[in-house]
Amino acid sequence: MLKKRIIPCLDVKDGRVVKGVNFVNLTDIGDPVDAAKAYYEAGCDELVFLDITATHEERDTTVDMVRRVADQVFIPFTVGGGIRSSQDMNKMLKAGADKVAVNSSALANPQLIYDCAERFGSQCVVLAVDAKKEDDGSWHVYVAGGRKDTGRDLIDWVKEAVALGAGEILLTSMDKDGTKSGFDLDMLNAVAEVVNVPIIASGGAGNIEHMVEVFKKTPTTGALAASIFHYGQVSIKDTKEAMLKADLEVRL
Repeated sequence: MLKKRIIPCLDVKDGRVVKGVNFVNLTDIGDPVDAAKAYYEAGCDELVFLDITATHEERDTTVDMVRRVADQVFIPFTVGGGIRSSQDMNKMLKAGADKVAVNSSALANPQLIYDCAERFGSQCVVLAVDAKKEDDGSWHVYVAGGRKDTGRDLIDWVKEAVALGAGEILLTSMDKDGTKSGFDLDMLNAVAEVVNVPIIASGGAGNIEHMVEVFKKTPTTGALAASIFHYGQVSIKDTKEAMLKADLEVRL
């Protein structure tokens, strides 16, 4: 059985780690390389870096950050934001990233998923999805940092992306993001029913119980959190010990 993964997320803007609520009201948390090293030493299983305002002009900054992180941490880490081609992905992997996340660009051009998977393998391609519940009970996929509703149905999109070669899904609930009210279990289970790749739950982690709950009540293999780790409210060590007590497979 796959061990459950605890994954701190670092949203990066202008070379700094930031955090907000429902994708807005961003506050500065610190230097991404320092944060990565601290999390690695604290025992996290993986790391995710998302350049939330990525443009071509910032690409060099992100590549430099990836290099510096790769020098400090020796666990898998994923980088996303502004990946528009397999060449962009190649730069990140060469700089030291293990996996690369695609989001807006993949929606605009689904062929990007196929091209990246064909060139580097599905295990390197993470589909990052930001989704929000609609009045009819379905979920729509959003882009542009959660500002734009694409009108795409979440379930349809994840099925298409996995068929094209996405090897993992990083699924963020916009309704839960930064609220610390627990993960969106319904959405996670709905996606898990239609795809056969690992899913990382994102959005809503507020305490250790939420981390245990998401693994107990959904098939997700990874739980991503930001606020509770950034502000020292919860330690990775305590989280893993609670998971072990709950009979979850975990790497100590």
